[in-house]
Amino acid sequence: MSLALKDSIDNAITFFETEQPLWMLFNRYVTAFTDGKFIPNKFSFIVGKVPISNLSTVLSFIGGYYVVIFGGQYLLKGTNPLKLNALFQLHNLFLTTVSLVTLLLLLEQLIPIIYKQGIFYAICNAGSWTQPIVTLYYLNYLIKYVEFIDTVFLVLKKKPLTFLHTYHHGATAMLCYTELVGFTAISWVPITLNLAVHVLMYWYYFLSARGIKVWWKKWITRCQILQFVLDLTFIYFATYQKFVHSYKINLPYCGDCFGSITSNLSGSAILSSYLFLFTAFYIENYKRKRSAKHVLKDKKAT
Repeated sequence: MSLALKDSIDNAITFFETEQPLWMLFNRYVTAFTDGKFIPNKFSFIVGKVPISNLSTVLSFIGGYYVVIFGGQYLLKGTNPLKLNALFQLHNLFLTTVSLVTLLLLLEQLIPIIYKQGIFYAICNAGSWTQPIVTLYYLNYLIKYVEFIDTVFLVLKKKPLTFLHTYHHGATAMLCYTELVGFTAISWVPITLNLAVHVLMYWYYFLSARGIKVWWKKWITRCQILQFVLDLTFIYFATYQKFVHSYKINLPYCGDCFGSITSNLSGSAILSSYLFLFTAFYIENYKRKRSAKHVLKDKKAT
């Protein structure tokens, strides 16, 4: 890397680190939109003091989600499916936009930390658990409850509910909660990757609802699988560091990782289950069905 290029990058990183233009715009407009009731610059995540921040409330919301979708599915038996195409488009456009905005805001905060302090600091040091980043983590967490509406649309449109879909929504809300209350510095890895995938996924759903066919549908699942592989690489590493440091195990390690052991274990377990389930889904829907089509085509040809 030439000296001039390095200076340009350093200057750009310093600008975003000190000025934080996206964050300042976000803070200004959210404050104005909420009439000062929510000021991102002053937000502090305190369990029991902010909405849906204690375990009983979280379990109530997740339990309510399952009651609504399965109860609704039962009550709507024998009725005609609703189209709701305009609302479905708005829902997906909203989520792809929110995902993109949150992703950009997080990257503005994270890139200077990673560039100046290094990747280990970013995933394991308490210095990466900053007020703006935690605020964005919390807002991303709240959006997981908005995403429950995905399943409500499926119920109203009389689409089948798969285990993967219903499990994934409930487990993701729980995952985001445990990482918040566990002060897990590495949270940005699964969150940023998930946001990037959601930008693509909800944009695909929006286009599909408009009757626009796209060739990259299967790439959404591929990106999700890659996301979980990367997530688990980082999280297994952080969990290893945490265990070796906490229990004084005589093994080589880099240092302690900020966050609770419980949140590390829950993250490892939930994301491992995602990798298994999404891989199985991909094989079933894009490999076996494709092979079956080829077999049927060959039979017809003979």
